[in-house]
Amino acid sequence: MLNGQQKIMLSKYTELYELLIPKNHMLKQFNDLVDFSFVYNELASSYSQNIGRGAKDIVMMFKYLLLKVIYELSDEDVVERSLYDM
Repeated sequence: MLNGQQKIMLSKYTELYELLIPKNHMLKQFNDLVDFSFVYNELASSYSQNIGRGAKDIVMMFKYLLLKVIYELSDEDVVERSLYDM
């Protein structure tokens, strides 16, 4: 999916997340320091705006891969943890 093809629906609890997750949490600092928009440019040639269904947000999928590497998770663990972990 290319930037603008589909918008991510942010949680209505975003402000609560800001209160619960400490500012010094590694993943929060990582997200604040890295501009993940480069992923759209890198994968632009792999996605079509006109053909097929819209894909999941590629930045979100890239972040899943990062979590998989950082925490040494299996594919199943990444899916399971994404359902209940903030």
